[in-house]
Amino acid sequence: MRILLTGSDGFTGRNFKAMAATAGHEVWSLQANLTDATGLREEVENAQADWVLHLAAISFVGHADAISFYSVNVIGTMNLLSALAALPIKPLKVLLASSANIYGNSEASPIGETTAPAPINHYATSKLAMEHMALTYADTLPLVLVRPFNYTGPGQAPEFLIPKLVKHFAERAHTIELGNLHVEREFNDVRMVCSAYLALLALGKNREIYNVCSGETHSLQDVIARLKHLTGHTINVKVNPAFVRANEVHRLCGSPEKMTALIGPLATYTLDETLRSMLQITF
Repeated sequence: MRILLTGSDGFTGRNFKAMAATAGHEVWSLQANLTDATGLREEVENAQADWVLHLAAISFVGHADAISFYSVNVIGTMNLLSALAALPIKPLKVLLASSANIYGNSEASPIGETTAPAPINHYATSKLAMEHMALTYADTLPLVLVRPFNYTGPGQAPEFLIPKLVKHFAERAHTIELGNLHVEREFNDVRMVCSAYLALLALGKNREIYNVCSGETHSLQDVIARLKHLTGHTINVKVNPAFVRANEVHRLCGSPEKMTALIGPLATYTLDETLRSMLQITF
């Protein structure tokens, strides 16, 4: 299949592109800016893609420019879908990456796809708005929405939590400053997420939403303890009030049942395996 990929230079995009190429697919990396509707339409016409995977987004929750969440994540996605909808021959599947952050501080755990969204920051709100906007194209395009839970791996930007921790342990730093220590997340491997995306491009159903998750969570203290064990290094953890978010999601654990019922079990990676791969790159 020829896959049109947005965000190919990003953390997930690089990993997906390599995995898709290994599986025998041809990947066309979108170069046009999502906010450039004209340039976007021209490139989409030239791509003639069978499948589309839309990853490009402002994805760091702490991003300083709140407006860009909406201009890129919502309007940029609308520009892409408008360009795809105008094609004389439509792609066979369009997979849009949303986020599990839209669930907010849900009382449900694990969280299923029918759980009511309750976003508590601009990133999550922009992703939920993107979902609703996208579904207005569902009569024209075969849309599938995915809500990935937290994941990491080699090459993730250092402003994200796990790469920051890995970097400090790899460099044997004496101290690290963090925000809220009382959080619990899934820390899945990017390779699992990319393999799920490939499978859902082939098998995902129109208008359906799938959590991309493992249902296994870890506390921040657990991650720190694992890195201490793997490196033999102890680090002094300090809470910096500037890093503490007022609207922090305390626990985020998803149910993978709907996804795995469709595509079957995915290759799994333990957190230690993921951390080891990141430490090797960092060292």
